[in-house]
Amino acid sequence: MRSDNVKKGVPTAPNRSLFYALGYTKEELERPLIGVVCSYNEIVPGHMNLDKIAESVKAGVRAAGGTPVEFPAIAVCDGIAMGHVGMKYSLVTRDLIADSTEAMAMAHQFDGLVMIPNCDKNVPGLLMAAARVNIPTIFCSGGPMLAGRLNDGRRTCLSHMFEAVGGYYAGKLDEQGVEEYEENACPTCGSCSGMYTANSMNCLTEAIGMGLRGNGTIPAVWSARLRLAKHAGMQIMELVKRDIRPRDIMTAAAFHNAETVDMALGCSTNTMLHLPAIAHECGIELDLDMSNEISSKTPNLCHLAPAGDTYMEDLEGAGGVHAVMAELNKKGLLDTSVMTCTGKTLAENLSGVVNRNPELIRPIDSPYSPDGGIAVLKGNLAPEGCVVKRSAVAPEMMRHEGPARVFNSEEEAIEAIYAGRIVAGDVVVIRYEGPKGGPGMREMLNPTSAICGMGLGESVALITDGRFSGATRGASIGHVCPEAAQGGPIAFVEEGDRIAIDIPACKIQLLVDEDTLAQRRAAWVCPEPKIKSGYLARYAKLVTSAARGAVLE
Repeated sequence: MRSDNVKKGVPTAPNRSLFYALGYTKEELERPLIGVVCSYNEIVPGHMNLDKIAESVKAGVRAAGGTPVEFPAIAVCDGIAMGHVGMKYSLVTRDLIADSTEAMAMAHQFDGLVMIPNCDKNVPGLLMAAARVNIPTIFCSGGPMLAGRLNDGRRTCLSHMFEAVGGYYAGKLDEQGVEEYEENACPTCGSCSGMYTANSMNCLTEAIGMGLRGNGTIPAVWSARLRLAKHAGMQIMELVKRDIRPRDIMTAAAFHNAETVDMALGCSTNTMLHLPAIAHECGIELDLDMSNEISSKTPNLCHLAPAGDTYMEDLEGAGGVHAVMAELNKKGLLDTSVMTCTGKTLAENLSGVVNRNPELIRPIDSPYSPDGGIAVLKGNLAPEGCVVKRSAVAPEMMRHEGPARVFNSEEEAIEAIYAGRIVAGDVVVIRYEGPKGGPGMREMLNPTSAICGMGLGESVALITDGRFSGATRGASIGHVCPEAAQGGPIAFVEEGDRIAIDIPACKIQLLVDEDTLAQRRAAWVCPEPKIKSGYLARYAKLVTSAARGAVLE
Protein backbone atom coordinates (compact mmCIF):
# COMPACT_ATOMS: atom_id res chain seq x y z
CA MET A 1 0.00 0.00 0.00
CA ARG A 2 1.12 3.55 -0.68
CA SER A 3 0.47 4.37 2.97
CA ASP A 4 3.14 1.84 3.98
CA ASN A 5 5.54 4.75 3.44
CA VAL A 6 4.24 6.25 6.69
CA LYS A 7 3.17 3.19 8.70
CA LYS A 8 5.12 -0.01 7.95
CA GLY A 9 8.37 -1.28 9.41
CA VAL A 10 10.85 -0.05 12.00
CA PRO A 11 11.92 3.04 9.99
CA THR A 12 8.37 4.44 10.21
CA ALA A 13 8.01 3.89 13.96
CA PRO A 14 8.19 7.69 14.56
CA ASN A 15 5.40 8.17 11.99
CA ARG A 16 3.25 5.55 13.68
CA SER A 17 3.76 7.18 17.05
CA LEU A 18 2.11 10.29 15.64
CA PHE A 19 -0.82 8.24 14.34
CA TYR A 20 -1.17 6.80 17.83
CA ALA A 21 -1.17 10.37 19.16
CA LEU A 22 -4.23 10.91 16.95
CA GLY A 23 -5.94 7.92 18.54
CA TYR A 24 -5.59 5.46 15.67
CA THR A 25 -5.11 1.80 16.60
CA LYS A 26 -2.71 -0.74 15.15
CA GLU A 27 -5.70 -2.46 13.54
CA GLU A 28 -6.77 0.75 11.79
CA LEU A 29 -3.25 1.31 10.48
CA GLU A 30 -3.22 -2.13 8.89
CA ARG A 31 -6.02 -1.02 6.55
CA PRO A 32 -5.77 1.34 3.54
CA LEU A 33 -5.73 4.99 4.60
CA ILE A 34 -8.38 6.98 2.72
CA GLY A 35 -8.14 10.77 2.72
CA VAL A 36 -11.57 12.37 2.99
CA VAL A 37 -11.27 15.91 1.64
CA CYS A 38 -14.21 17.79 3.15
CA SER A 39 -15.06 21.37 2.20
CA TYR A 40 -17.38 21.99 5.16
CA ASN A 41 -17.62 25.55 6.45
CA GLU A 42 -20.17 27.89 8.00
CA ILE A 43 -20.18 30.64 5.35
CA VAL A 44 -21.24 28.77 2.17
CA PRO A 45 -24.84 27.46 2.05
CA GLY A 46 -23.70 24.70 -0.26
CA HIS A 47 -21.17 23.54 2.32
CA MET A 48 -22.98 23.79 5.63
CA ASN A 49 -24.16 20.16 5.30
CA LEU A 50 -20.85 18.66 4.23
CA ASP A 51 -19.98 17.50 7.75
CA LYS A 52 -22.94 15.13 7.46
CA ILE A 53 -21.78 13.98 4.03
CA ALA A 54 -18.28 13.36 5.40
CA GLU A 55 -19.59 11.24 8.26
CA SER A 56 -21.53 9.12 5.77
CA VAL A 57 -18.50 8.77 3.49
CA LYS A 58 -16.38 7.68 6.45
CA ALA A 59 -19.03 5.14 7.45
CA GLY A 60 -18.87 3.71 3.93
CA VAL A 61 -15.07 3.54 4.00
CA ARG A 62 -15.08 1.69 7.32
CA ALA A 63 -17.82 -0.69 6.14
CA ALA A 64 -15.63 -1.65 3.17
CA GLY A 65 -12.48 -2.19 5.24
CA GLY A 66 -10.65 1.14 5.07
CA THR A 67 -9.55 3.77 7.56
CA PRO A 68 -10.89 7.25 6.72
CA VAL A 69 -8.82 10.34 7.56
CA GLU A 70 -10.56 13.67 7.10
CA PHE A 71 -8.90 16.96 6.19
CA PRO A 72 -10.33 20.26 4.91
CA ALA A 73 -10.45 22.26 1.70
CA ILE A 74 -11.54 25.90 1.48
CA ALA A 75 -14.52 27.23 -0.48
CA VAL A 76 -15.85 30.70 -1.29
CA CYS A 77 -19.56 31.54 -1.62
CA ASP A 78 -19.70 33.39 -4.93
CA GLY A 79 -23.06 34.92 -4.07
CA ILE A 80 -21.76 36.49 -0.87
CA ALA A 81 -18.51 37.51 -2.61
CA MET A 82 -20.45 39.13 -5.49
CA GLY A 83 -20.33 42.84 -6.23
CA HIS A 84 -17.24 43.85 -4.24
CA VAL A 85 -13.52 43.07 -3.96
CA GLY A 86 -14.35 39.61 -2.63
CA MET A 87 -15.25 38.37 -6.11
CA LYS A 88 -11.62 38.86 -7.12
CA TYR A 89 -10.88 35.99 -4.72
CA SER A 90 -13.32 33.49 -6.22
CA LEU A 91 -11.61 32.03 -9.30
CA VAL A 92 -8.19 32.24 -7.68
CA THR A 93 -9.26 29.81 -4.94
CA ARG A 94 -9.45 27.06 -7.56
CA ASP A 95 -5.65 26.93 -7.57
CA LEU A 96 -5.33 27.32 -3.81
CA ILE A 97 -7.66 24.34 -3.39
CA ALA A 98 -5.74 22.24 -5.91
CA ASP A 99 -2.35 23.16 -4.44
CA SER A 100 -3.29 22.59 -0.80
CA THR A 101 -5.04 19.29 -1.51
CA GLU A 102 -2.05 18.06 -3.51
CA ALA A 103 0.21 19.00 -0.59
CA MET A 104 -1.91 17.15 1.97
CA ALA A 105 -2.31 14.03 -0.17
CA MET A 106 1.38 13.78 -1.00
CA ALA A 107 2.62 14.62 2.49
CA HIS A 108 0.51 11.92 4.16
CA GLN A 109 0.66 9.17 1.50
CA PHE A 110 -3.01 8.22 1.39
CA ASP A 111 -4.00 5.14 -0.57
CA GLY A 112 -7.13 6.79 -1.97
CA LEU A 113 -9.17 9.95 -1.75
CA VAL A 114 -12.84 10.84 -1.46
CA MET A 115 -13.46 14.45 -2.46
CA ILE A 116 -16.47 16.24 -0.94
CA PRO A 117 -16.95 19.57 -2.77
CA ASN A 118 -20.06 21.46 -3.77
CA CYS A 119 -19.70 25.06 -4.90
CA ASP A 120 -18.23 26.80 -7.88
CA LYS A 121 -14.40 26.69 -7.71
CA ASN A 122 -14.24 23.93 -5.13
CA VAL A 123 -15.29 21.24 -7.62
CA PRO A 124 -12.77 22.03 -10.38
CA GLY A 125 -10.04 22.72 -7.82
CA LEU A 126 -10.45 19.25 -6.34
CA LEU A 127 -10.68 17.65 -9.79
CA MET A 128 -7.39 19.37 -10.67
CA ALA A 129 -5.85 17.98 -7.49
CA ALA A 130 -7.18 14.50 -8.25
CA ALA A 131 -5.51 14.60 -11.65
CA ARG A 132 -2.20 15.80 -10.20
CA VAL A 133 -1.97 13.31 -7.35
CA ASN A 134 -3.42 10.49 -9.48
CA ILE A 135 -4.26 7.98 -6.80
CA PRO A 136 -7.68 6.25 -6.69
CA THR A 137 -10.27 8.99 -6.13
CA ILE A 138 -14.04 9.38 -6.13
CA PHE A 139 -16.24 12.47 -5.73
CA CYS A 140 -19.39 12.96 -3.68
CA SER A 141 -20.78 16.49 -3.79
CA GLY A 142 -23.04 18.07 -1.19
CA GLY A 143 -26.02 18.30 -3.56
CA PRO A 144 -28.21 21.11 -4.90
CA MET A 145 -30.54 23.40 -3.01
CA LEU A 146 -34.29 23.04 -3.47
CA ALA A 147 -36.05 25.81 -5.39
CA GLY A 148 -37.81 28.46 -3.36
CA ARG A 149 -41.46 29.55 -3.48
CA LEU A 150 -42.85 33.05 -3.39
CA ASN A 151 -46.01 33.90 -1.45
CA ASP A 152 -48.17 33.38 -4.54
CA GLY A 153 -46.76 29.89 -5.08
CA ARG A 154 -44.37 30.71 -7.92
CA ARG A 155 -41.02 28.95 -7.70
CA THR A 156 -37.92 31.08 -7.46
CA CYS A 157 -34.14 30.95 -7.15
CA LEU A 158 -31.00 33.04 -6.70
CA SER A 159 -30.98 34.43 -10.26
CA HIS A 160 -34.47 35.86 -9.65
CA MET A 161 -33.14 37.40 -6.44
CA PHE A 162 -30.38 39.29 -8.26
CA GLU A 163 -32.81 40.42 -10.96
CA ALA A 164 -35.20 41.66 -8.28
CA VAL A 165 -32.58 44.27 -7.34
CA GLY A 166 -32.64 45.54 -10.93
CA GLY A 167 -36.43 45.54 -10.75
CA TYR A 168 -36.25 47.73 -7.65
CA TYR A 169 -34.04 50.32 -9.39
CA ALA A 170 -36.39 50.27 -12.39
CA GLY A 171 -39.34 51.00 -10.09
CA LYS A 172 -40.93 47.60 -10.71
CA LEU A 173 -40.51 46.37 -7.12
CA ASP A 174 -40.61 48.11 -3.77
CA GLU A 175 -38.47 47.16 -0.77
CA GLN A 176 -41.15 44.77 0.47
CA GLY A 177 -41.07 42.99 -2.88
CA VAL A 178 -37.29 42.64 -2.73
CA GLU A 179 -37.57 41.32 0.82
CA GLU A 180 -40.02 38.63 -0.32
CA TYR A 181 -37.40 37.35 -2.77
CA GLU A 182 -34.56 37.46 -0.26
CA GLU A 183 -36.57 35.45 2.27
CA ASN A 184 -37.63 32.78 -0.24
CA ALA A 185 -35.03 32.47 -3.00
CA CYS A 186 -32.65 30.16 -1.11
CA PRO A 187 -34.78 27.96 1.19
CA THR A 188 -32.35 25.13 2.02
CA CYS A 189 -28.69 24.27 2.19
CA GLY A 190 -27.05 23.12 -1.04
CA SER A 191 -25.59 24.57 -4.21
CA CYS A 192 -28.02 27.15 -5.66
CA SER A 193 -30.94 25.45 -7.37
CA GLY A 194 -30.48 26.28 -11.07
CA MET A 195 -27.97 25.08 -13.64
CA TYR A 196 -25.42 27.52 -12.30
CA THR A 197 -21.69 26.86 -12.08
CA ALA A 198 -21.69 24.64 -8.99
CA ASN A 199 -24.40 22.34 -10.29
CA SER A 200 -22.90 22.41 -13.78
CA MET A 201 -19.57 21.19 -12.45
CA ASN A 202 -21.14 18.57 -10.16
CA CYS A 203 -23.13 17.24 -13.13
CA LEU A 204 -20.02 17.20 -15.32
CA THR A 205 -18.10 15.36 -12.58
CA GLU A 206 -20.71 12.64 -13.01
CA ALA A 207 -20.50 12.87 -16.82
CA ILE A 208 -16.71 12.61 -16.84
CA GLY A 209 -16.89 9.47 -14.70
CA MET A 210 -15.57 10.72 -11.36
CA GLY A 211 -18.89 10.70 -9.44
CA LEU A 212 -21.60 8.09 -8.94
CA ARG A 213 -25.03 8.44 -10.51
CA GLY A 214 -26.92 11.23 -8.74
CA ASN A 215 -23.77 13.13 -7.74
CA GLY A 216 -24.94 16.23 -9.62
CA THR A 217 -28.67 16.11 -8.95
CA ILE A 218 -29.78 14.46 -5.69
CA PRO A 219 -30.87 17.41 -3.48
CA ALA A 220 -28.73 18.27 -0.48
CA VAL A 221 -31.59 17.78 1.98
CA TRP A 222 -32.66 14.33 0.76
CA SER A 223 -31.51 11.29 2.70
CA ALA A 224 -30.62 9.73 -0.65
CA ARG A 225 -27.62 12.10 -0.58
CA LEU A 226 -26.35 10.42 2.60
CA ARG A 227 -26.81 7.00 1.05
CA LEU A 228 -24.89 8.17 -2.01
CA ALA A 229 -22.08 9.32 0.28
CA LYS A 230 -21.91 5.91 1.96
CA HIS A 231 -21.76 4.20 -1.42
CA ALA A 232 -18.95 6.57 -2.47
CA GLY A 233 -17.05 5.60 0.68
CA MET A 234 -17.52 1.93 -0.13
CA GLN A 235 -16.61 2.37 -3.80
CA ILE A 236 -13.27 4.04 -3.10
CA MET A 237 -12.13 0.78 -1.57
CA GLU A 238 -12.94 -1.03 -4.82
CA LEU A 239 -11.01 1.60 -6.78
CA VAL A 240 -8.01 1.17 -4.44
CA LYS A 241 -8.20 -2.62 -4.78
CA ARG A 242 -8.27 -2.41 -8.59
CA ASP A 243 -5.87 0.57 -8.73
CA ILE A 244 -8.23 2.59 -10.94
CA ARG A 245 -6.88 6.14 -10.95
CA PRO A 246 -8.23 9.54 -12.07
CA ARG A 247 -6.16 9.60 -15.24
CA ASP A 248 -7.54 6.17 -16.15
CA ILE A 249 -10.98 7.79 -16.02
CA MET A 250 -10.34 11.39 -17.12
CA THR A 251 -9.14 10.60 -20.64
CA ALA A 252 -9.49 12.73 -23.76
CA ALA A 253 -12.63 10.76 -24.65
CA ALA A 254 -14.09 11.39 -21.19
CA PHE A 255 -13.53 15.15 -21.54
CA HIS A 256 -15.25 15.11 -24.92
CA ASN A 257 -18.15 13.28 -23.28
CA ALA A 258 -18.27 15.94 -20.57
CA GLU A 259 -18.31 18.75 -23.14
CA THR A 260 -21.11 16.98 -24.99
CA VAL A 261 -23.18 16.67 -21.81
CA ASP A 262 -22.33 20.31 -21.06
CA MET A 263 -23.90 21.39 -24.37
CA ALA A 264 -26.97 19.19 -23.86
CA LEU A 265 -27.60 20.45 -20.31
CA GLY A 266 -26.95 24.13 -21.05
CA CYS A 267 -24.32 24.52 -18.35
CA SER A 268 -22.61 27.65 -17.05
CA THR A 269 -20.04 29.38 -19.26
CA ASN A 270 -17.56 28.84 -16.42
CA THR A 271 -17.22 25.25 -17.62
CA MET A 272 -15.22 26.74 -20.50
CA LEU A 273 -12.64 27.78 -17.90
CA HIS A 274 -12.73 24.70 -15.71
CA LEU A 275 -12.78 21.77 -18.14
CA PRO A 276 -9.60 22.98 -19.94
CA ALA A 277 -7.89 23.56 -16.58
CA ILE A 278 -8.74 20.05 -15.33
CA ALA A 279 -7.72 18.52 -18.67
CA HIS A 280 -4.43 20.45 -18.50
CA GLU A 281 -3.62 18.68 -15.23
CA CYS A 282 -4.22 15.37 -17.05
CA GLY A 283 -1.82 16.34 -19.82
CA ILE A 284 -4.71 16.94 -22.24
CA GLU A 285 -5.28 20.21 -24.06
CA LEU A 286 -8.88 21.32 -24.75
CA ASP A 287 -9.33 24.37 -26.94
CA LEU A 288 -12.34 26.59 -27.52
CA ASP A 289 -12.60 25.62 -31.19
CA MET A 290 -13.20 22.03 -30.12
CA SER A 291 -16.11 23.25 -27.97
CA ASN A 292 -17.80 24.77 -31.01
CA GLU A 293 -17.25 21.59 -33.00
CA ILE A 294 -18.90 19.52 -30.25
CA SER A 295 -21.69 22.08 -29.86
CA SER A 296 -22.46 21.95 -33.58
CA LYS A 297 -23.25 18.23 -33.27
CA THR A 298 -24.96 18.26 -29.85
CA PRO A 299 -28.61 19.25 -29.39
CA ASN A 300 -29.61 21.27 -26.34
CA LEU A 301 -32.00 19.06 -24.34
CA CYS A 302 -32.54 21.00 -21.09
CA HIS A 303 -33.59 24.52 -20.12
CA LEU A 304 -33.04 24.66 -16.38
CA ALA A 305 -32.90 28.01 -14.59
CA PRO A 306 -31.80 30.59 -15.59
CA ALA A 307 -32.66 29.45 -19.14
CA GLY A 308 -36.06 28.12 -18.04
CA ASP A 309 -38.28 27.58 -15.01
CA THR A 310 -37.15 24.09 -13.95
CA TYR A 311 -34.62 23.23 -11.27
CA MET A 312 -32.13 20.60 -10.18
CA GLU A 313 -34.68 18.62 -8.18
CA ASP A 314 -36.73 18.35 -11.39
CA LEU A 315 -33.72 17.05 -13.31
CA GLU A 316 -33.18 14.42 -10.62
CA GLY A 317 -36.82 13.37 -10.93
CA ALA A 318 -36.40 13.02 -14.70
CA GLY A 319 -33.51 10.61 -14.28
CA GLY A 320 -30.63 13.01 -13.78
CA VAL A 321 -27.41 13.32 -15.76
CA HIS A 322 -27.47 9.65 -16.72
CA ALA A 323 -30.86 10.11 -18.39
CA VAL A 324 -29.41 12.98 -20.43
CA MET A 325 -26.47 10.77 -21.40
CA ALA A 326 -28.86 7.97 -22.36
CA GLU A 327 -30.62 10.35 -24.77
CA LEU A 328 -27.30 11.46 -26.26
CA ASN A 329 -26.23 7.85 -26.64
CA LYS A 330 -29.22 7.16 -28.89
CA LYS A 331 -27.37 9.13 -31.58
CA GLY A 332 -23.93 7.77 -30.67
CA LEU A 333 -22.75 11.16 -29.38
CA LEU A 334 -20.80 9.69 -26.44
CA ASP A 335 -17.85 7.32 -26.21
CA THR A 336 -19.36 4.72 -23.89
CA SER A 337 -16.23 2.56 -23.76
CA VAL A 338 -14.63 4.87 -21.16
CA MET A 339 -13.94 3.65 -17.61
CA THR A 340 -15.77 5.32 -14.71
CA CYS A 341 -15.51 5.40 -10.92
CA THR A 342 -18.07 2.59 -10.72
CA GLY A 343 -15.34 0.29 -12.01
CA LYS A 344 -17.54 -0.23 -15.07
CA THR A 345 -17.68 1.40 -18.48
CA LEU A 346 -20.13 4.17 -19.28
CA ALA A 347 -22.01 1.71 -21.51
CA GLU A 348 -22.56 -0.56 -18.51
CA ASN A 349 -23.65 2.38 -16.35
CA LEU A 350 -26.24 3.47 -18.92
CA SER A 351 -27.81 0.05 -19.29
CA GLY A 352 -31.52 0.33 -18.43
CA VAL A 353 -31.44 4.11 -17.83
CA VAL A 354 -34.57 5.88 -19.09
CA ASN A 355 -35.72 9.47 -19.47
CA ARG A 356 -38.59 9.74 -17.00
CA ASN A 357 -39.72 13.22 -18.06
CA PRO A 358 -39.47 14.05 -21.79
CA GLU A 359 -40.83 17.53 -21.04
CA LEU A 360 -37.80 18.34 -18.91
CA ILE A 361 -35.16 16.32 -20.77
CA ARG A 362 -36.18 16.73 -24.39
CA PRO A 363 -35.90 13.55 -26.51
CA ILE A 364 -32.86 13.61 -28.79
CA ASP A 365 -35.13 13.98 -31.85
CA SER A 366 -37.08 16.91 -30.34
CA PRO A 367 -34.48 19.22 -28.73
CA TYR A 368 -34.76 22.87 -27.73
CA SER A 369 -32.19 23.58 -30.44
CA PRO A 370 -30.06 21.43 -32.76
CA ASP A 371 -26.85 22.86 -31.31
CA GLY A 372 -25.44 23.10 -27.81
CA GLY A 373 -26.07 25.48 -24.94
CA ILE A 374 -22.73 27.31 -25.16
CA ALA A 375 -21.19 29.09 -28.15
CA VAL A 376 -17.66 30.40 -28.68
CA LEU A 377 -17.59 33.61 -30.74
CA LYS A 378 -14.56 34.95 -32.60
CA GLY A 379 -13.78 38.10 -34.55
CA ASN A 380 -11.59 41.17 -34.43
CA LEU A 381 -12.89 42.02 -30.93
CA ALA A 382 -11.99 38.56 -29.60
CA PRO A 383 -9.35 36.92 -31.83
CA GLU A 384 -8.83 34.10 -29.33
CA GLY A 385 -12.53 33.75 -28.60
CA CYS A 386 -15.24 34.62 -26.09
CA VAL A 387 -18.18 32.61 -24.74
CA VAL A 388 -21.94 32.98 -24.35
CA LYS A 389 -24.60 30.75 -22.82
CA ARG A 390 -26.62 30.54 -26.02
CA SER A 391 -29.46 28.57 -24.40
CA ALA A 392 -30.21 31.52 -22.08
CA VAL A 393 -30.27 34.23 -24.79
CA ALA A 394 -33.60 35.65 -25.98
CA PRO A 395 -34.27 34.91 -29.68
CA GLU A 396 -34.29 38.60 -30.57
CA MET A 397 -30.73 38.99 -29.19
CA MET A 398 -29.14 36.15 -31.17
CA ARG A 399 -28.09 38.84 -33.63
CA HIS A 400 -27.52 42.37 -32.39
CA GLU A 401 -25.68 45.50 -33.42
CA GLY A 402 -25.39 48.60 -31.29
CA PRO A 403 -23.20 51.35 -29.87
CA ALA A 404 -20.56 50.51 -27.29
CA ARG A 405 -20.99 51.90 -23.78
CA VAL A 406 -17.49 51.49 -22.35
CA PHE A 407 -16.55 50.97 -18.68
CA ASN A 408 -13.21 50.11 -17.13
CA SER A 409 -14.67 48.28 -14.13
CA GLU A 410 -17.81 46.50 -12.98
CA GLU A 411 -18.56 49.27 -10.50
CA GLU A 412 -18.64 51.95 -13.23
CA ALA A 413 -21.05 49.86 -15.29
CA ILE A 414 -23.38 49.11 -12.37
CA GLU A 415 -23.63 52.80 -11.52
CA ALA A 416 -24.61 53.64 -15.10
CA ILE A 417 -27.16 50.83 -15.34
CA TYR A 418 -28.88 51.70 -12.06
CA ALA A 419 -28.87 55.40 -13.03
CA GLY A 420 -30.82 54.57 -16.20
CA ARG A 421 -28.02 55.65 -18.57
CA ILE A 422 -28.11 52.35 -20.49
CA VAL A 423 -30.90 52.17 -23.06
CA ALA A 424 -32.32 49.64 -25.50
CA GLY A 425 -29.88 48.80 -28.30
CA ASP A 426 -26.70 49.48 -26.29
CA VAL A 427 -23.74 47.12 -26.02
CA VAL A 428 -22.23 47.44 -22.55
CA VAL A 429 -18.47 46.78 -22.56
CA ILE A 430 -16.76 46.05 -19.23
CA ARG A 431 -12.99 45.62 -19.44
CA TYR A 432 -9.90 45.28 -17.24
CA GLU A 433 -11.75 42.54 -15.35
CA GLY A 434 -9.91 39.56 -16.86
CA PRO A 435 -7.65 37.05 -15.07
CA LYS A 436 -4.71 39.50 -15.06
CA GLY A 437 -6.51 42.82 -15.25
CA GLY A 438 -9.01 42.19 -12.46
CA PRO A 439 -7.06 40.47 -11.20
CA GLY A 440 -9.11 37.35 -10.64
CA MET A 441 -11.71 37.59 -13.44
CA ARG A 442 -14.77 38.62 -11.46
CA GLU A 443 -18.26 37.35 -12.28
CA MET A 444 -20.56 40.03 -13.69
CA LEU A 445 -23.83 38.73 -12.22
CA ASN A 446 -24.75 42.11 -10.76
CA PRO A 447 -24.69 44.06 -14.06
CA THR A 448 -26.31 41.27 -16.10
CA SER A 449 -29.04 40.84 -13.49
CA ALA A 450 -29.55 44.60 -13.35
CA ILE A 451 -29.99 44.70 -17.13
CA CYS A 452 -32.54 41.87 -17.06
CA GLY A 453 -34.28 43.14 -13.93
CA MET A 454 -34.75 46.55 -15.52
CA GLY A 455 -36.43 45.00 -18.54
CA LEU A 456 -33.48 45.36 -20.95
CA GLY A 457 -32.59 41.67 -21.27
CA GLU A 458 -34.12 41.49 -24.77
CA SER A 459 -32.49 44.68 -26.05
CA VAL A 460 -29.05 45.18 -24.44
CA ALA A 461 -25.91 43.05 -24.79
CA LEU A 462 -22.98 42.93 -22.36
CA ILE A 463 -19.41 42.07 -23.35
CA THR A 464 -16.53 41.62 -20.90
CA ASP A 465 -13.10 40.11 -20.44
CA GLY A 466 -14.42 39.06 -17.04
CA ARG A 467 -16.77 36.12 -16.63
CA PHE A 468 -20.35 35.35 -15.62
CA SER A 469 -22.14 33.42 -12.96
CA GLY A 470 -24.09 30.42 -14.19
CA ALA A 471 -27.11 32.41 -12.97
CA THR A 472 -26.58 34.98 -15.74
CA ARG A 473 -28.96 35.03 -18.69
CA GLY A 474 -29.27 37.22 -21.75
CA ALA A 475 -26.75 38.24 -24.42
CA SER A 476 -23.92 38.18 -21.91
CA ILE A 477 -20.60 37.50 -23.65
CA GLY A 478 -17.57 36.87 -21.45
CA HIS A 479 -13.98 35.60 -21.43
CA VAL A 480 -13.03 38.01 -24.24
CA CYS A 481 -9.46 37.05 -25.21
CA PRO A 482 -6.92 38.53 -25.27
CA GLU A 483 -8.07 40.56 -22.28
CA ALA A 484 -7.68 44.32 -22.05
CA ALA A 485 -4.72 44.13 -19.64
CA GLN A 486 -2.82 42.11 -22.26
CA GLY A 487 -3.51 44.69 -24.96
CA GLY A 488 -6.40 42.80 -26.50
CA PRO A 489 -8.70 44.67 -28.91
CA ILE A 490 -11.30 45.16 -26.18
CA ALA A 491 -8.86 47.72 -24.71
CA PHE A 492 -9.23 49.87 -27.83
CA VAL A 493 -13.03 50.11 -27.95
CA GLU A 494 -14.27 53.68 -27.59
CA GLU A 495 -17.67 55.06 -26.57
CA GLY A 496 -20.10 54.86 -29.47
CA ASP A 497 -18.18 52.35 -31.59
CA ARG A 498 -20.57 49.92 -33.28
CA ILE A 499 -20.30 46.26 -32.27
CA ALA A 500 -21.99 43.46 -34.22
CA ILE A 501 -22.85 40.15 -32.53
CA ASP A 502 -23.97 37.07 -34.48
CA ILE A 503 -24.36 34.13 -32.08
CA PRO A 504 -25.62 31.58 -34.65
CA ALA A 505 -22.60 32.36 -36.84
CA CYS A 506 -20.27 32.42 -33.79
CA LYS A 507 -18.98 35.88 -34.74
CA ILE A 508 -18.33 39.13 -32.88
CA GLN A 509 -17.01 42.19 -34.66
CA LEU A 510 -15.89 45.68 -33.67
CA LEU A 511 -16.98 47.80 -36.64
CA VAL A 512 -13.89 50.00 -36.71
CA ASP A 513 -11.40 49.99 -39.59
CA GLU A 514 -7.96 48.45 -39.10
CA ASP A 515 -6.05 51.74 -39.53
CA THR A 516 -8.02 53.34 -36.69
CA LEU A 517 -7.48 50.30 -34.48
CA ALA A 518 -3.74 50.39 -35.24
CA GLN A 519 -3.59 54.06 -34.17
CA ARG A 520 -5.43 53.28 -30.92
CA ARG A 521 -3.15 50.31 -30.26
CA ALA A 522 -0.04 52.46 -30.72
CA ALA A 523 -1.36 55.06 -28.27
CA TRP A 524 -2.54 52.55 -25.65
CA VAL A 525 -0.87 52.47 -22.25
CA CYS A 526 -1.76 49.65 -19.87
CA PRO A 527 -3.24 51.04 -16.63
CA GLU A 528 -1.49 50.50 -13.31
CA PRO A 529 -2.37 47.14 -11.68
CA LYS A 530 -5.41 47.40 -9.43
CA ILE A 531 -3.82 45.11 -6.84
CA LYS A 532 -0.08 45.36 -6.14
CA SER A 533 0.49 43.07 -3.18
CA GLY A 534 -0.60 39.75 -1.69
CA TYR A 535 -1.92 36.62 -3.34
CA LEU A 536 -3.84 38.44 -6.10
CA ALA A 537 -0.69 40.23 -7.25
CA ARG A 538 1.18 36.90 -7.45
CA TYR A 539 -1.78 35.35 -9.26
CA ALA A 540 -1.83 38.14 -11.86
CA LYS A 541 1.82 37.45 -12.69
CA LEU A 542 1.27 33.71 -13.16
CA VAL A 543 -2.17 33.36 -14.71
CA THR A 544 -2.65 32.64 -18.41
CA SER A 545 -5.45 33.54 -20.82
CA ALA A 546 -9.03 32.54 -20.16
CA ALA A 547 -8.86 30.78 -23.53
CA ARG A 548 -6.48 28.31 -21.86
CA GLY A 549 -8.63 27.92 -18.76
CA ALA A 550 -6.78 30.62 -16.77
CA VAL A 551 -4.25 28.04 -15.61
CA LEU A 552 -1.11 29.16 -13.78
CA GLU A 553 2.37 28.99 -15.24
